[in-house]
Amino acid sequence: GTEVVMTGPTGKILLMPEATNSVLICVATGTGIAPFRSFWRRCFFEDVPNRKFNGLLWVFMGVANSDAKLYDDEMAQIAATFPDQFRLDYALSREQQNKRGGKMYIQDKVEEYADEVFGLLNDGAHMYFCGLKGMMPGILEMLERVATEKGLNFEEFVEKLKHNNQWHVEVY
Repeated sequence: GTEVVMTGPTGKILLMPEATNSVLICVATGTGIAPFRSFWRRCFFEDVPNRKFNGLLWVFMGVANSDAKLYDDEMAQIAATFPDQFRLDYALSREQQNKRGGKMYIQDKVEEYADEVFGLLNDGAHMYFCGLKGMMPGILEMLERVATEKGLNFEEFVEKLKHNNQWHVEVY
């Protein structure tokens, strides 16, 4: 027995809510998908006593090309098995175009569903972001633009989400 000192992640940012009927909107770029894999494994594969997930897990995944889709087979299986509880939308920047004819980035894909996303957030959904920190400026700009179009004060909107523990950002 040699003693080993271990350290690891100390944050509590990407934790799932206790309520099993929650809506979880997960926005990831590249390897940022990894924490969300633990979410869908918990929701759809693990048999946890008194923890039957009956909410919605919606994944937005941003990568350059189709061949960079991580865990695609696993997510396709979940979507086929749990179509009312799992949604998956890809933003493929080198293969798809956004509505303005430019590259399809993660913020563009989320914007396609902006009305639904904002409605879910107003109803208590949790929104998670994980991946390269470079994704956040574009996402925040898009969300602010949409909020303004809806007559919302974006800073107040996000502060309310943070206060209600609905806004979770872990970027690197």
